Amino acid sequence: MIGVNAKEYGEMSEDMFLLKDIDRESIKMSNSKKILQCLYQENQLTKQEISKALGLSIPTVTHNVNTLIDEGYIAQAGVATSTGGRKPAVLQFLPDAKYSIGIDVTSHGYDMVLTNLKSEIKATKQVDFHYKNMNAFITHVREEMHAMLKEHAIAVEHVLGVGFSLRGTVNKEHRIFEVAPNTDIKSIDFNQYEAILETKIYIENEANAAAIAENALGIAKQMRNLVYLSINEGVGTGIVIRGYLYRGKNHRAGEFGHMMVNPHGPSCTCGNKGCLETYVSTKALEKACHDAYGIAISVDELFQRFQLKEPEAVRIVEQLIQYLAIGIKNIVNGLDPHYIVIGGSLSLYGDYFMSQLKEQVYNNNIFYKPSDHKIMLSSLKEKSSVLGAALLPLQELLYGSEKVI
Repeated sequence: MIGVNAKEYGEMSEDMFLLKDIDRESIKMSNSKKILQCLYQENQLTKQEISKALGLSIPTVTHNVNTLIDEGYIAQAGVATSTGGRKPAVLQFLPDAKYSIGIDVTSHGYDMVLTNLKSEIKATKQVDFHYKNMNAFITHVREEMHAMLKEHAIAVEHVLGVGFSLRGTVNKEHRIFEVAPNTDIKSIDFNQYEAILETKIYIENEANAAAIAENALGIAKQMRNLVYLSINEGVGTGIVIRGYLYRGKNHRAGEFGHMMVNPHGPSCTCGNKGCLETYVSTKALEKACHDAYGIAISVDELFQRFQLKEPEAVRIVEQLIQYLAIGIKNIVNGLDPHYIVIGGSLSLYGDYFMSQLKEQVYNNNIFYKPSDHKIMLSSLKEKSSVLGAALLPLQELLYGSEKVI
């Protein structure tokens, strides 16, 4: 190729591959979505600036802008400085034109968040609710959702949709919650609940939802290759490759919580022994505390005791670090990501163990050194998955489809 060196050609070839195999949906994206994306990112632009940025004609921009104004997503916000001739109108993205609701389902109930189109949090609520069946759960969600909307004077018609973050495997295409390893829930069809909630429903695996949020809003924003470890009562993993969520052939990629780190270890809910989850989840830490102290001790109290250098607390936390390092070392050796982000409720205590964890990941590692990757704590902490759930409806608005491979 004349005028193109080998490195540039390699980059072009890679981009061509991605264009063909990953980004096909973006080719089909309507011009109005492209314009909305542009304004979403820049907040304010003139038609001329949009035309130049997207390579669209002024008449095409004008037609689509008028549609977006009619739909309420953008509005005229004054005029720009003239470079000769009539001053061009400035168009502004309206973040409060629509809203999204995220639901992160936990063992004790659910967390709910109301956000606008810029993912700015308008309201949050933590709901303790022990439901007997999914119909009762969805009915309860509807009541709490409508109460939240009423409190903020938002009509349900202005809600793009409700995203659910679920701890287990999901079939997003058919909106079926397939398996929740820590419960007896199986094969829940969420399509039937749209009539109850009066808006579109989206579902996502909890770790994937957290990875989406981290990639879009958190410390990993603009970091296109990452593995997100969501450590709560269980352990889930979300994988992002060049900004795309990686699902795998059966949409179950990233079950590193059930990676065996000790074949002679404790029994896991998945049926195997010695999974990573049995050592590093908050549930595992609480069990280790009960075994050691003979009483119920929270994770928060565990780390307080660790700080006081209580021998049993030190032993439990050092075991956590040991097995988490093994898990991360396996992930690094297998995937070689740019970034590994630790999130979920365990990330609240990261300051106690991160330096020692990083050291152990690279001990006796002939393939990698500490400067090869960044291991970091999530800036969104335990809110990652609920914010990721709220992002699901917004993704469809801006892109028309998911950014997944």
